[in-house]
Amino acid sequence: MTVQQPLLKSQQKIQEMIAEHEPLEEVLTEITAFAEEMLPGALVSLMCYDEQRGTLSLVPNDRFSVRFTEALRDLPVAAGVGACGSAAYHRSMMVTTDIQTDDRWEGYRSIALDEGLRACWSVPVLSAEGETLLGTFGTYYREPASPSDADRFNLQQAAALAALAIIRDRDWYRYQDLTARYQSLYEHHPDGVYEFDLDGYLRRGNAAFARITGYSQAEYAGHHFNEFVAEPFQKKTREAFAQARSGGHVTYETRGVLSTGEPYDLEVTNFPIQVDGEIVGVFGVCRDISMRKEHERLIAFHNSYDAVTGLVNRVVFEEQLLHTLHERRREGRAVAVMYLDLDGFKPINEGFGHRVGNTLLQRVAERLQQLLGQDCVLSRLVADEFVVLLPEVEEPAMVERRAEAILSALEDPFEVEGHAIHLSASAGLAMDDGESEAPILIQHADIAMEAAKSRGMNTWHWYEQERRPATQDEIILRHDLRLAMERNELELHYQPVIDAVSGSWRGVEALVRWHHPQRGMISPGVFIPLAEQTGQIIEVGRWVLRRACEDGMQRWREGCQVVPAAVNISTLQFRRRNFVEEVRAILAETGLPGHLLELEVTEGVLMENAQETIELMKQLRELGVTVSIDDFGTGYSSLRYLRDLPASKVKLDISFIRDILTNPDNMAIVQGIITMAHHMQLKVVAEGVETEAQRDDLVARGCDLLQGFLFSRALPVAELDSLPARFPDRD
Repeated sequence: MTVQQPLLKSQQKIQEMIAEHEPLEEVLTEITAFAEEMLPGALVSLMCYDEQRGTLSLVPNDRFSVRFTEALRDLPVAAGVGACGSAAYHRSMMVTTDIQTDDRWEGYRSIALDEGLRACWSVPVLSAEGETLLGTFGTYYREPASPSDADRFNLQQAAALAALAIIRDRDWYRYQDLTARYQSLYEHHPDGVYEFDLDGYLRRGNAAFARITGYSQAEYAGHHFNEFVAEPFQKKTREAFAQARSGGHVTYETRGVLSTGEPYDLEVTNFPIQVDGEIVGVFGVCRDISMRKEHERLIAFHNSYDAVTGLVNRVVFEEQLLHTLHERRREGRAVAVMYLDLDGFKPINEGFGHRVGNTLLQRVAERLQQLLGQDCVLSRLVADEFVVLLPEVEEPAMVERRAEAILSALEDPFEVEGHAIHLSASAGLAMDDGESEAPILIQHADIAMEAAKSRGMNTWHWYEQERRPATQDEIILRHDLRLAMERNELELHYQPVIDAVSGSWRGVEALVRWHHPQRGMISPGVFIPLAEQTGQIIEVGRWVLRRACEDGMQRWREGCQVVPAAVNISTLQFRRRNFVEEVRAILAETGLPGHLLELEVTEGVLMENAQETIELMKQLRELGVTVSIDDFGTGYSSLRYLRDLPASKVKLDISFIRDILTNPDNMAIVQGIITMAHHMQLKVVAEGVETEAQRDDLVARGCDLLQGFLFSRALPVAELDSLPARFPDRD
């Protein structure tokens, strides 16, 4: 059983306090704190045994009231006297799962229940031979509870330490025989305890020491400690021994060698043996930490490598990309990133099962590594998406040739468990522009990969960024935006959507705001276009979606008025693979019902790849999520596809509302959209309503929902409750 590091330090401290003859009261206080660390939620108690009276008394502490402490004074040691009296009588652990129903608590039930206690586990504190009763060590709980195997072990361990402390205090001045004084430490300690003479030769050890090292006392007695230590660690072990022999305390890790010759990991504490102020030897306390070290190695591996393919993960890839970017920029040389997505992997994974899918990913990784060689860095980011760092790029054509070779190699079938599986891939290519950071360069390649997929798959595509050089201010702002989410600088404000006739709330639109620490509030009209250019819009959009769901769920828990929240979804985010899975996961994690979430997407996005869009919207509708068409009337809608879209609303662009009272063309367009939408069972939302005249005109035309400054600006979520539940009609 492995104890966590903070508990190891606490146990070491107790051992050192015992060895240094600290006052018993302080040691027992430390043991009580140690037990509470191991047993969260427990109220730890120690009862001392009065040999003359034959009774137990609770040692006062701040965990129990004076009334309860007095009631548990001079408790008889007998069967049926609570958990502690019974544990002392039977000399074994006693468990009361529920004080309310346990007959052993007949005479003490009311005082325990008044104290708010419902469960008690107690173990006797015994001398080394198990013959002398010293007291009991117990834990109380405020709810009925039963101990696990780990709880039993931890409680016994704490009791053993308490026994050691009590006996050590009683016997230190009574006995001059060192062996007798430390007998409890040797016999009861779960770790290996042993002692050396001043030259480092082993004298004796407890049973745990023999079990850990694999040597019997006859085999190790009289031998030097370094005979049992792996050669590379012998110097470190000698230095630790010398420090303890000089009066110091030291804890360190070393590598032991079993009697079979196999190495294992040890954690060792050395401290001096002192008699009447003179150091006469050195104590050692050791524990086998091989399992813990292996666990740490596994954690380190999973923190750096993909568990399925063994390739480096995104964190390591970004670190290597960052390092390469700095080096190549100093040298004036180019770097490229290739983002690969396997076409058609999902049906293979679902049809043949995840085991075949994982094996296929491994085969793909192996084939890519063989093709790329040692000069490139290959990583699996997620699912069937891989990314490649090309650190030596002389011209774009070189990257294109690499992409062609990879796509060609992946076309050859893969043999997996008797199946010949055919694959293709889509590749996105991005060159270092001299400004972008590593994550942004990966995003550029990802965006290009999505473009390649939209062009028929099994092809490659370059990232097409704007040709105008970014200004220095834009470059700084892009960098600041990446840090904004880490620093919690983004905020969500909400603008109410009002029923045109009744004035009641029907929803809110979530609008992102950026509170820059130096520049103050930055308009979305400034940073959203930048985010779209760099691909950061995906991360920003994901943050907005999650925060809107969290805010909605928090208002629900607090009993506030809750209406659907509309979230604007960018083209990149909506078209990104696994978008529906992402929405599903966020709803599940936050607990928000799907009908309280609405996604707003521009009509241009919806009309591109219309059949795919229809399927996507149907999947969202299965989650309860609705989709509305934003900025309607400014794009290039196909009425044939619009008829089939499972949308719930269309949103009139603000440009139509601004001069609806003076521009006859806009009047006709607005009326036409409202009439058409109603025939298609769609509601119409007008945004940008600022005057009562605009409102009245839209109501007369049959517009369903209104939004704008006439009713409210966008507000932080905490201020929504300051708005009326119903906006009044014009006087």
